[in-house]
Amino acid sequence: MSAETPDVPLKRTPLHSQHVAAGAKLVPFAGYEMPVQYPLGVLKEHLWTREKAGLFDVSHMGQLFLVAEDGTHETVARALEALVPADIVGLARGQQRYTQLLNDDGGIIDDLIVARSRQPSHDGWLHLVVNAARTDQDMAHISARLAVGVRLEPSREFTALLALQGPAARQVLGQFQPDAAMLGFLHTMETTIAGARAHVTCSGYTGEDGFEISLAAEAASGVWDALSAHDAVQPIGLGARDSLRLEAGLCLYGHDIDETTSPVEASLAWSIGKRRREAGGFPGAHRVLREIAQGPSRRRVGIRPEGRAPAREGTQILSAAGEPIGVVTSGGFGPSVSVPVAMGYVAAGHAGADTEVQLLVRGKLLAARVARLPFVPHRYVRTAAQPG
Repeated sequence: MSAETPDVPLKRTPLHSQHVAAGAKLVPFAGYEMPVQYPLGVLKEHLWTREKAGLFDVSHMGQLFLVAEDGTHETVARALEALVPADIVGLARGQQRYTQLLNDDGGIIDDLIVARSRQPSHDGWLHLVVNAARTDQDMAHISARLAVGVRLEPSREFTALLALQGPAARQVLGQFQPDAAMLGFLHTMETTIAGARAHVTCSGYTGEDGFEISLAAEAASGVWDALSAHDAVQPIGLGARDSLRLEAGLCLYGHDIDETTSPVEASLAWSIGKRRREAGGFPGAHRVLREIAQGPSRRRVGIRPEGRAPAREGTQILSAAGEPIGVVTSGGFGPSVSVPVAMGYVAAGHAGADTEVQLLVRGKLLAARVARLPFVPHRYVRTAAQPG
């Protein structure tokens, strides 16, 4: 969990009373009082999400709107492309895209999701979801660099965010809104869920099929209660959210990526489209494009420790010959695979799958191997029929 500033009161999400009523253990996280686990426990919450459907409160995430005064997608997309390496101009209505906010050296200020509305009347808007701990920095960075005629503003209506994740998520959501349950991966629509106006996306942070539901704070508890009443749904805390994303090989900002790491080092070059690779024009393009062409000096990889001892963040990684080659950035036990798993950065020459490495854990050298990511296959539904 992230370090908190002392003497600063913690914020609460609109679902705080639901967490208390459900018996959640609450902890400080990114300036909020958040549920780390419920009575079910982290291990069972993790497995429940893999087998059925987990319901997460992610209302601490920052929700922002980038708005072009002329109401055109071209204008607002070009403004954002000056700050990120993804193809935003080519984003179709009703689609969203993962990208990174980069500094001038190609380091990652934050990673974020960008969505374009299905509604033609909203063509001049982009919905951004950013990390909770980086929201203030992101807003300051973006606002200071926007072109004339484009503004950034925090979402005023959509201030709560729920995630419904797991193989039963589509069936559960379909009982409330069949059209939303038809969305394919990285598609989005505006609709109503349990009587509340909502912005629904087919995405998530677990590697499972699922949805994120953005809505007004006053509507959050009603939608939460309606979804959690389903037999296939259990509330899930931050503990299982972290182990789920680790098994899925997904980065956590401030751990696996930060302002010193580039998208290429972080194995995120897939998020940089062909047009942006050819044209450049984004911060740090000199470094990012060089690393795409020549390869980076280090790479983010999976690590499989041998035995049962987990390798935690900060664990030193050594070559088979004992040479320091990197560090673990996330690690723990993988409940779905029943063995310890980790991610970290190693020198590029040692990044091949099955490369033998050693881990320095509590003063002892433990054998491990470089592993392909993800540890658990993604189960995103990419070809679902799109609502009309």
